[in-house]
Amino acid sequence: MSTTTLAVLVPLLPFLGAVAGLLLGRTAPGFVRPLALLPTLAAAALAVTVAVRQGGGKAVDAATELTPTGSVPVELALHLDGFAVLAAVLVGIVATCVQLYSTAYLREDPRYPSYAALVSLFTSAMLLVVYSGDLMVLLVGWEIMGICSYFLVGHYWETEAARSASLKAFLVTKLGDVPFLIGMFALAADAGSFRITKILGAVAAGGLDHPTLIALLLLAGVAGKSAQFPLHTWLPDAMAGPTPVSALIHAATMVAAGVYFIARLLPVFTASAAALVVMAVMAAVTMVGSALAALAQDDIKRVLAYSTIGQLGYMTGALAVADRGAAVFHLLSHGFFKALLFLGAGAVIHAAGTNSLTAMSRMGGLTRRIPDAFWTMTVALLALAALPPFAGFFSKEAVLVAAEQAAAGHSELAPTAAGWTVLTAGVLTALLTAAYATRLWLMAFRGTGEPAPDHGRQPVAMTGVLWVLAVPTVAFGLASDVIGDWFDGGQFLPTLLTSVLGTGAALLGAVLTYGLWQRASAPAPRVPAGTAATAATPGTAGTPRSGETAQVPAARPVADPGRTLLGPLHPHAAAGFHLDACYAALFVRPVQAAAGLVRFLDREVVDTYVRGAGTGTRLLGTLVRRAQTGNVQTYLSALLAGTVVLAVAVAVLANVNAGS
Repeated sequence: MSTTTLAVLVPLLPFLGAVAGLLLGRTAPGFVRPLALLPTLAAAALAVTVAVRQGGGKAVDAATELTPTGSVPVELALHLDGFAVLAAVLVGIVATCVQLYSTAYLREDPRYPSYAALVSLFTSAMLLVVYSGDLMVLLVGWEIMGICSYFLVGHYWETEAARSASLKAFLVTKLGDVPFLIGMFALAADAGSFRITKILGAVAAGGLDHPTLIALLLLAGVAGKSAQFPLHTWLPDAMAGPTPVSALIHAATMVAAGVYFIARLLPVFTASAAALVVMAVMAAVTMVGSALAALAQDDIKRVLAYSTIGQLGYMTGALAVADRGAAVFHLLSHGFFKALLFLGAGAVIHAAGTNSLTAMSRMGGLTRRIPDAFWTMTVALLALAALPPFAGFFSKEAVLVAAEQAAAGHSELAPTAAGWTVLTAGVLTALLTAAYATRLWLMAFRGTGEPAPDHGRQPVAMTGVLWVLAVPTVAFGLASDVIGDWFDGGQFLPTLLTSVLGTGAALLGAVLTYGLWQRASAPAPRVPAGTAATAATPGTAGTPRSGETAQVPAARPVADPGRTLLGPLHPHAAAGFHLDACYAALFVRPVQAAAGLVRFLDREVVDTYVRGAGTGTRLLGTLVRRAQTGNVQTYLSALLAGTVVLAVAVAVLANVNAGS
């Protein structure tokens, strides 16, 4: 079987599994789990086969025209290069892990059949985006993912948080899709085709008339889909959905689509230095702002959500300095360890027996209760903090090296301003990332909260998936030399400067956070009982007797090094720097006010005219009805009177005309 045929089957199998799952979910529930798992597993296996056959060599292209359009043709095209085949492997592996994990995590959920079908459809859409060689076909997968995310985030639709989060995710991403669609049409009009290879050929020949405008329009859509500033606010709220959905959206689909899109069309963006600088600034603000926000969150899933935003900022920063190899390398590395973190967080929540216990300040006694989640999440957090020899270290260093090269003026495509912006923000974010990763580990696994009820050992379907994802979390970075051919032949070796800056900043953030934790967790000083009881009610059992010198421990708040590190910035960072409030003031309230004005005009002005026309007609009808008495003498009298009036009028008019 040819490589192109296998590539067609990769997105087709999950799609067929989704259709079959929806059709048989109620009538044959025993087939739901096999239909969810087996097509996705087969797609992952075929994706690996396609990657091995492609081998990082020359891209494989195949296309057929869907229908004649009369102008710019739309083609069903495949483009299989190193980036595409490896991204498909990531999607297939993570989606398979999510489906397997969900069989245990949502075992008692009555809506599991529709959930599993939507996850399969989501997977199929992302695979279509990855393999597509035509922008219009890519757009189909792009939009299907948006629809699936709406339903999956709102899975627990009984809760207000889930309903609001799903609607917010849909609206914000669609807001970015409007300029994205305009930019895509403008790009196709300049290049004369939606085919990616032809577009890149036109760019190389200088065929774009408006490169800056097109790049900025496309960047707006990417900012919405990949949760970049200022369209990132939907992603933390999307944590209202099931935890496996969070793993799928944050690791391998949806948010990765925007980064992957820019990587495929990077020459379009490098044609405009201004667009690269805008992208670098957007990435820098996203990285630093999301890391500060993550350091202030108490909800474990929101910490990971802001972490995803920051890591996507790293990828966008690599693209801003014109290194798509580093960007996709970090995308793949991040996909594995972030999926592991979210599924590990799901194990933590599952151990508590409820989906509501996500506050780290309330967690306690989990290290021995869930050892699999403890050890695998520890590995994933080390990768997130970019400490060697884990995957995150190598991919983060690849981004910093690319930024260093651009800052030093060694890049032919990226301006030095973009390089310095990404390098500075990347080093600062490395410190903050290690700080919030250390804080999460300490608060989740060494917290002093009340131990949750023990619900027994975690299902093998959940714990086994964690260990499967732990393997690439450790080994993927070490294999960077082996898979270099898939990344434009790049060799991702850290330099001395980036190693010292990046790793040094990460170690500083981790050590500083641990030191603050130790200080906050130290035994509380014992104070005289009389002093501690001055506010107690006299005569109670807690009031010491006269002359007693008993010592009682002072009250100790929950240890949170994030509060100390952020200081007065903490409440603002916890609220996401009030961006939602700003959007409410700038957009939501004016739109609501305009809607209220339109409603008033419709009811009080337009309806008044309508009611007035009806009232006038009704009154006229009443008068006419009263004139119809049925008395012939009355009719003849009225006719005679009218005739006399007309005769008098004619005579008067005749005299007037004669006199003139």
